[in-house]
Amino acid sequence: MATLGNPRNTIEILNKYKFVFQKKFGQNFLIDTHVLEKIIRAADITKEDFVLEIGPGIGTMTQYLAENAREVMAVEIDRNLIPILEDTLAGYDNVTVVNEDVLKLDLPEVVQKENAGKPIKVVANLPYYITTPIIMGIFESHVPLYSLTIMVQKEVADRMQAGPGSKDYGALSLAVQYYAKPYIAANVPPNCFMPRPNVGSAVIRLTKHEKSPVEATDEKLLFRMIRASFNQRRKTLANGLKNSQELSYSKEQIESAIEKAGFPPAVRGEALTLQQFAQLSNILAEMTID
Repeated sequence: MATLGNPRNTIEILNKYKFVFQKKFGQNFLIDTHVLEKIIRAADITKEDFVLEIGPGIGTMTQYLAENAREVMAVEIDRNLIPILEDTLAGYDNVTVVNEDVLKLDLPEVVQKENAGKPIKVVANLPYYITTPIIMGIFESHVPLYSLTIMVQKEVADRMQAGPGSKDYGALSLAVQYYAKPYIAANVPPNCFMPRPNVGSAVIRLTKHEKSPVEATDEKLLFRMIRASFNQRRKTLANGLKNSQELSYSKEQIESAIEKAGFPPAVRGEALTLQQFAQLSNILAEMTID
């Protein structure tokens, strides 16, 4: 079977199956072998690994993963791609293709069954409109995980690794950094894909923390608070928290918690580190108990 990491072989297989790109699935297939090799290196795939691939497309990256991993489960939502994947992956006996929406899979159960509950590595070339729900869905499922290595829009990768005070810093930065350590492994220009996207992309590896870097007594409250403080970026932290539909604290409670944490009254959410958000959410969590 010809490897798919070049435009000619990709066009050939698409023509053979008269494949039509689906706008709703945000399909862009990689056609650059150097980028594929960088992803494998960034994900640190070895023969010990069980890899979950999300959005295999026509199997371009899946072939590379199959060569390097012990076993690959490729989850593809578009059933029109299933016959193509059966063809392009016919030479590999260590790949299972699942026609499913990854957000509907019970990932902890999959890992229990396929990898005896041991941590897995996730690799994905994600449609950009659904990047965040998939990443957060995986983290929040608490699936045993070493790392997620994903192709995302460049500006989303920048947001994931941004720190306090920068324009890219926001709820996504904090949510990702709560669960993992982000590292941008490669920038990928539009001409590495077919069809060409309108934006630059990046490969980012999110290495799961063995233990979260902060102690939050109420994880859900922490994330509600983070969302509230970035919903209206120009407002002070106190106003953001007061105006949130998701929080039910009084103005006095919020102001008193901010003071107790030692922050100035007019502080903005974008100035706070993850540690400081956790500290504030722990103060608020105590107030609820009183």
